[in-house]
Amino acid sequence: MGTVYDFSAKQLGGDDISLDRYRGEVLLIVNVASKCGFTPQYEGLEALQRNYQARGFSVLGFPCNQFGIQEPGDAKEIAQFCKLTYDVSFPMFGKIDVNGAHAHPLYEFLKSEQKGLLGTEPIKWNFTKFLIDRLGQVKGRYAPTTKPAEIASAIELLL
Repeated sequence: MGTVYDFSAKQLGGDDISLDRYRGEVLLIVNVASKCGFTPQYEGLEALQRNYQARGFSVLGFPCNQFGIQEPGDAKEIAQFCKLTYDVSFPMFGKIDVNGAHAHPLYEFLKSEQKGLLGTEPIKWNFTKFLIDRLGQVKGRYAPTTKPAEIASAIELLL
């Protein structure tokens, strides 16, 4: 049985890092986009980061351009948007695919561990959220319509 710690990903700045760096933390992994109807959720994600970071929690943002071409920018544009618009302090990674032949291996793992509505695996849209416990196991999958604040009680249970 694998964990999220078995994967690595490129940070927005281009450095490849192992997710093992987050071992022992509770994580919320989210595919994000800057031109989506759900983009204001950045504010709620940042609130979770600030509220729970000291207790061993982190949001990990993965920009994705697969849904309606809603993340067209390059790494610099994404970083600038996140900082200037939502003062994002949580780790942001390089743009990835979450579905299809070029889906990032982390997302293949997440989808196989926690199915979506009616047992489907594919990510339906931006701002799908996966909650990970301190052992690197997937404990929940939340739809794009689920506001970050609605996940707070589940996060607290894992902290």
